[in-house]
Amino acid sequence: MTAIGRPRGFDADEALQAAMLVFWRQGYEGASLADLTDAMGITKTSMYAAFGNKEQLFRKALARYDEGPASYALRAVEKPTAREVATAFLNGAVRTTTQPDGPPGCFGVQASLAAGESGEPAREILSEWRNNGRRLLETRFRRAVDEGDLPPETDAGGLALYVMTVAFGIAVQAASGVSRADLQGIADTALRNWPA
Repeated sequence: MTAIGRPRGFDADEALQAAMLVFWRQGYEGASLADLTDAMGITKTSMYAAFGNKEQLFRKALARYDEGPASYALRAVEKPTAREVATAFLNGAVRTTTQPDGPPGCFGVQASLAAGESGEPAREILSEWRNNGRRLLETRFRRAVDEGDLPPETDAGGLALYVMTVAFGIAVQAASGVSRADLQGIADTALRNWPA
């Protein structure tokens, strides 16, 4: 009888979680293949077979981040009012970027900082990821204008950009060591300027 294939000797889900944390801590360029495979507990051959090249692994790690730590964004846009959307979004940014058991800051910001030419794919991937988040908020805020939840003169695109800018500013400050309490204060201050 011929063997169909050798079973994987590792848990792909755990390996991807480990890769996500390496990219989050060290960025795309800072994460060497050795760093990734050591953290994942697998060989380079196994990594390529299971996840593809470094860029493909990075895309999968970002998707895992999006479905896990950053999933607050999708939950936020389901809130009944625009103010509740912004509140949940900014509070989620504070919680995610200051997790005691995770890297400080945001994967979507940290992973592309200080990247040279070889990091260009990661910069492009993350730029699109951030722009998708902004468009998600803008669409939700346009709906709020249409429903009368926001004043008719509200610039939904500008408001979405404002919320995203505050959220990513929170992420940068979290990576610099600013406390969760102080960052929550920033989020609360930003919401004081919410359209009446």
